[in-house]
Amino acid sequence: DAMHAGTSSWIGRVAPLRHLQFTVGSGYDKVVNTNLNQVERLATIRQRRGDAVTNVMPTAAEASPAQSAWELEVRRPRPSLRGIVGDLAGYRELTPAPVRRRELPETHIVTIFNLGAPLRMARPDGPGEIVVPHGAGFIAGLHETYTITETSGQQEGLEVRLSPLGAYRLFGIPMSEFANRTYLLEEIAPTWHQNLVERLLEAPDWDARFHLAELALARTPQNLYPDPEVVWAWQQLRRTHGQLPIAELAAELGWSHTRLVSRFRQQIGASPKQCARLLRFQRVMRHPAFAPGADWCDLAQRCGFYDQSHLIRETRAFAGDTPEGLARRRLTESAGFAAGEGAQG
Repeated sequence: DAMHAGTSSWIGRVAPLRHLQFTVGSGYDKVVNTNLNQVERLATIRQRRGDAVTNVMPTAAEASPAQSAWELEVRRPRPSLRGIVGDLAGYRELTPAPVRRRELPETHIVTIFNLGAPLRMARPDGPGEIVVPHGAGFIAGLHETYTITETSGQQEGLEVRLSPLGAYRLFGIPMSEFANRTYLLEEIAPTWHQNLVERLLEAPDWDARFHLAELALARTPQNLYPDPEVVWAWQQLRRTHGQLPIAELAAELGWSHTRLVSRFRQQIGASPKQCARLLRFQRVMRHPAFAPGADWCDLAQRCGFYDQSHLIRETRAFAGDTPEGLARRRLTESAGFAAGEGAQG
């Protein structure tokens, strides 16, 4: 799905890791021999960080949209990257005061190269924050709730949105390692990150930056492939916007529920049920009727929720607010949603 400046979550994601090695076994039940040292190192990083260095960032003034300058350029990937990359986006923002956003979870893997001022990120339920310096990047897996971000008023970067299965092909480690987690790229792919980010900083325009990112993605080995059954099941969930019962998927494949859940967590980073919930939530966010004062009961039925109460519960879980409150947070002159404080109704 293409990213829309007014409705999508803010910025971006890019991805491949050239130095990760992997092999694939043969047969119907494939066994993936991932880079165990890499998996162990990610666990060490999480333990060292404790994810608890500081408290969640203090409140900052949110810039008035009328005083903001926002630039967003989106590019569809070259044909050889279709199915791996959703799209690429270059963004630039200048505001007179710090800006805090509420970044919503989605069904793409987020990787960003930060080409501007430092970016601060924190989950509302997490202990601490991550600071992404100028010239650094990060990757975030599928999340179950929103993230608060803060910029100084100036930001610039490159985003490449990866499909979960595309990220699985490129990274060569279980996507469960990234579930509800965010890592600096230097922690998981230092050589690849340094080589590309330097060229991105030197590139004269977005066209040149997009070309560099696509070239790096295209040159990354893709020796790890997901199960065809998982690919098919993921496509069916996307096609139905998460409304297909998971039991029907398992029955059609001839798989047990346990097996389907296990493969989804390994190759996508979330269970089929969690993916379906995210897809339904995304459909609401992208619906033309999503706006303050909407008929939320009607919208809930259109997007596959049992009723308005179901929609409210899910929106609170993913976005920390009611549908009405979230709609009021939308930043009309840039991208994303204002962080604010608490629910807005």
